[in-house]
Amino acid sequence: MSAPILHGEKLAHARLSVRAMGWLGFYGAVLAAWIAVALMARDMPGAELKSVPSEFWAALCISAGQAQPLALWTMWALMAAAMMLPTFVPALRTFVDLSAAGATTGTGAAALVGGYLVVWLGGAVLGATAQWTLARAGALTPFGASLSPWLTATLLVGAGLYQFSALKHACLSRCRMPLTFFMQHWRPGAPVAFGMGLRLGALCFGCCWALMGLGFIGGTMNLIWMGAATVFMTIEKLPEIGRWLTRPSGWALIIAGGAVALRAI
Repeated sequence: MSAPILHGEKLAHARLSVRAMGWLGFYGAVLAAWIAVALMARDMPGAELKSVPSEFWAALCISAGQAQPLALWTMWALMAAAMMLPTFVPALRTFVDLSAAGATTGTGAAALVGGYLVVWLGGAVLGATAQWTLARAGALTPFGASLSPWLTATLLVGAGLYQFSALKHACLSRCRMPLTFFMQHWRPGAPVAFGMGLRLGALCFGCCWALMGLGFIGGTMNLIWMGAATVFMTIEKLPEIGRWLTRPSGWALIIAGGAVALRAI
């Protein structure tokens, strides 16, 4: 076997190793976010973590009306990372496949994820502000669950109607075709990848913000709701399966909201 062939095989092996390490890092970040969220959901969160003061974790779980803004934003940021990073896997896989062909690098992939997260960290500001405002108005329990049937009905019907909106359709159609998106916006370099991550984050936010708002019904720290919402939002972005979910789920949410309103009457 000639030296050039051996050199090519070593390069291919090195690229596979870097790619594998990148995916391990990505899923490690997702796992860390879920662990942090699970700790926040416990009665005595963080008590076993020697390197992190338990008072900090406890501050994240007190009533939103009493919480410090930074602590409340941190809670929402961790929730966003835990729930939304898994929905980004199809787009990231497409990007990484392009990098395997030499079109980009691991740095570009990291920049893409960074841009995506920036949007959702901004979205966490909106979520934290909404929770703080509703809690101060006495509309939420200390764990972020709605105390008002009218708030619950509004969230359900609003999310259901949004499933039929043109904006939802436009964002979701582009999220379902990441290869087409990259072909339209592709240029080499990490700064461009970061910009594409921002665009994809904005599209994802346009798809999912109303569904994220449903957390105020069962509690923003309800792990069952978080898990179910993550699975639904991930599947909804799959082109072959997701298109069968959007409208039926919209009708289901509207009917549920109507039922809550009727019970309140």
